[in-house]
Amino acid sequence: MCGNCENNIDFSKLDLVLDEYGQAKGSLIAILQKAQDIYGYLPPQAIRRIAGRTGIKPAKIMGVVTFYTQFRLKPVGKNLILLCQGTACHVLGSAAIEETILSFLSGAGGRLKEGEISADGLFTVQSVACLGCCSLAPVMMINGETFGLLTPDKTRQILQGIIDAEKKAQAAATDSRA
Repeated sequence: MCGNCENNIDFSKLDLVLDEYGQAKGSLIAILQKAQDIYGYLPPQAIRRIAGRTGIKPAKIMGVVTFYTQFRLKPVGKNLILLCQGTACHVLGSAAIEETILSFLSGAGGRLKEGEISADGLFTVQSVACLGCCSLAPVMMINGETFGLLTPDKTRQILQGIIDAEKKAQAAATDSRA
């Protein structure tokens, strides 16, 4: 077994982060952000590793993780959709946008729910209280890129564009291996 692994989790990159920040006071959020960048979410094994290396109790780490909405305890799809549910977005139709996203991404394989990964592994949808883009309402953010003034049709076009780009990238990768 890998001496730097626990249940198939490779800690080599996390250990570099912990070597740099592990003993710095007030660095827990930065460590958690970097760990999430490495794994895409915060697996329990990583939280235990962080606790062991920093001396911070796992319960305190979990308190921070569950307090801040930026942290995830479950894997997400390749594209994380943050859908604003703030007042302006709600009034201007975020419910219709949410229904459009979930039904579009569900395909024939059943009904996708918020927080789940789409069958193709490309998307996870998460509602958030506010993205701070009220003048663009209704608005969503995908991998940090903001899309505003959404309509159901515009939303479907954006999602289809991401799907098409992914297919094109996969085809190019397949061609380069041949």
